[in-house]
Amino acid sequence: MPPSDVTEFTGHCLCGAIRFHGTYDDNHGLKACHCGQCRRWSGHVWAAILPKSMVIEGEPKWYRASDFARRGFCPTCGSSLFWQRDGSDIIDVAAGALDSPTGLRLLGHIFVADKGDYYDIADGLPQDPRE
Repeated sequence: MPPSDVTEFTGHCLCGAIRFHGTYDDNHGLKACHCGQCRRWSGHVWAAILPKSMVIEGEPKWYRASDFARRGFCPTCGSSLFWQRDGSDIIDVAAGALDSPTGLRLLGHIFVADKGDYYDIADGLPQDPRE
């Protein structure tokens, strides 16, 4: 893969106790998840990148969110930061915790069948009822 297809990122929680940096593949875009767990975890919609590589500085706490995944957060300020499927080396990163400018653009929406009844999705991007 040519170097131009890889983007570096940095980010941190609200208080700065957890910091992270790494790279992501430009071919894997940002999607917003509207499932009930993500909405409760983040307070609305969860949007994440799938990093190619990442280093985490600090010690996030992990919460067993389901029978197949866990969610990571800052134990000091409570910022929701990470999502990881069991058995995977990849940790999804909350787009809202990335330092700007990110250069990211939302590519679509997932789990829209579970979205909250208090908003519409009207941006014209692809909507998957599940994943």
